[in-house]
Amino acid sequence: MAQVSFTIANRSHSVACRDGEEPHLLALVERLQRHAPAAMRASAGTSAERTLLLIALMLADELDERDRTPAAPSPAPAPEAAVQEPELPQDLLDEIAERLEAVAAALEDHGHVA
Repeated sequence: MAQVSFTIANRSHSVACRDGEEPHLLALVERLQRHAPAAMRASAGTSAERTLLLIALMLADELDERDRTPAAPSPAPAPEAAVQEPELPQDLLDEIAERLEAVAAALEDHGHVA
């Protein structure tokens, strides 16, 4: 087993994975880290758990949006072309962060989140 150390939202973590899966795990960490600034602003530094919850909710919202929006067929990329994730506009990320903060506050009010 390999051990991968990384930082998300200014918190250090270490996770075990199968040998050879380190690059994939680090690519996933990069996806999480892209949402960290908005999640950190939305959580106002209350806790690491809340920040990670908001990151998870942002990713879930992104996946839900993709599920609800049918993708237009596109030509297959050339094998040598690198696939890049689209960058979301900052105002959209801020709006998502605000919506998620409202959801998190409602959950806290009902005793679902510590």
